[in-house]
Amino acid sequence: MEHKIEDYIRPGARAHLVGVGGVSMAPLAEVLNGRGMAVTGSDMKESGTVDHLRSLGIQVTIGHLPRSVEGADCVIRTAAVHNDNPEIAAALKAGIPVFERAQAWGAIMRHYKNALCVAGTHGKTTTTSMCTHILMAAGRDPSVMLGGTLPILGAGHRVGRGDTIIAESCEYCNSFLSFAPTVAVILNVEEDHLDFFKDLEDIKASFRKFAQLVPSTGSVIVNADNAGARSAAHGMDAFTFGLEEMAECTAGSLTWERGLPTFDIVVHGEKYAHVSLQVGGIHNVSNALAAASAAYVLGVPGEAVERGLDTFTGAGRRFEKKGVYNGADVYDDYAHHPDELRALLTMAGTLGYQRVVCAFQPHTYTRTAALFDGFVDALKLAGLTVLAPIYAARETDTLGMSSQRLAREIPGAVCLDSLEETGRYLAKIARPGDLILTVGAGDIYLAGEAMLKKE
Repeated sequence: MEHKIEDYIRPGARAHLVGVGGVSMAPLAEVLNGRGMAVTGSDMKESGTVDHLRSLGIQVTIGHLPRSVEGADCVIRTAAVHNDNPEIAAALKAGIPVFERAQAWGAIMRHYKNALCVAGTHGKTTTTSMCTHILMAAGRDPSVMLGGTLPILGAGHRVGRGDTIIAESCEYCNSFLSFAPTVAVILNVEEDHLDFFKDLEDIKASFRKFAQLVPSTGSVIVNADNAGARSAAHGMDAFTFGLEEMAECTAGSLTWERGLPTFDIVVHGEKYAHVSLQVGGIHNVSNALAAASAAYVLGVPGEAVERGLDTFTGAGRRFEKKGVYNGADVYDDYAHHPDELRALLTMAGTLGYQRVVCAFQPHTYTRTAALFDGFVDALKLAGLTVLAPIYAARETDTLGMSSQRLAREIPGAVCLDSLEETGRYLAKIARPGDLILTVGAGDIYLAGEAMLKKE
């Protein structure tokens, strides 16, 4: 018989979370605990997050012990935990139902009147963060689940008491298909995660299923400027945003000062809000239009959009200023797809620096191989490209792919053998007038931080 997670998310039931210290597992534990469930968890190591969960009365065991699942009504796991994990194996043997993290979030969403889910190949964390700022400014007291940290929250999540939940929604392994959006935002649909999806058509089909989860009383919001997003929502009654005139929500009177945009947000030809962003790049104008569109369909007044976006200075690891070394400004960014890199380096080129140094750490062998030519083209936009070794994440190299192969295609590129060496090299070349960017989804930010510690 098929177990339904909704039957287990109820006051008094006991849920055991495997990998509870993770970025979207910890807020899940907090939300379930707040709903009156008995929550326990396990993790591989002690951390500040684990301490915080214990302070809420959640019992966390370090290490994966079969006995930890005894007495649990259900077990919830992160995507990184498989059936051979001792706790999962013990739960399956004992007949305790095991659910994925995304299924649990989906069940929680059904308890909210509004579930605003932000999806797309890139821009998710930034747009979800912008939505959070706007809905907090509107006094909606939202609950939030993010894939990065947001300074205003001091965390990647927020447990609110309002009737709205805002969730960054990832397509990898189709996890967002477990969600229950009433407002679904599709920022863009591009080739990515090709270790899971077959091709772009497969990815579009996944996003289409995501949009179809929205009830007829809800809204699907689509980027009119992105062919993949338009194709995924083809034939649906969607609310569109974009920089093209045809969109229902667009930008008017756009001006730039010191790389930062000021513009009107125009909906159906009427001015809805006037905003000055604290983050640069045309891609962030598009992200702001997406967040404003979501606010509009949720009935948020334009002045809350203005106040919310005025205070947004970026999410953690999204063009985040880390410090100054030898007169050079050091920033970090999570870009790990050619389109994100191109947006970042194009924006960096408008800021007036004498030289833009991009220290890039490719993320996974499969992504580097599948999108190789795109990475080469994007990295040529930097004044100097410095390559760290590929960050393997969950993979082993079966493709003979390396940073050296990228370096051979980029004029003047420098390739280093380790993160430590990358940090030393950046320190050696840094000079006034430089913008030094550490870029990638792995641990490249450590190279910049190591350099700044010397200052």
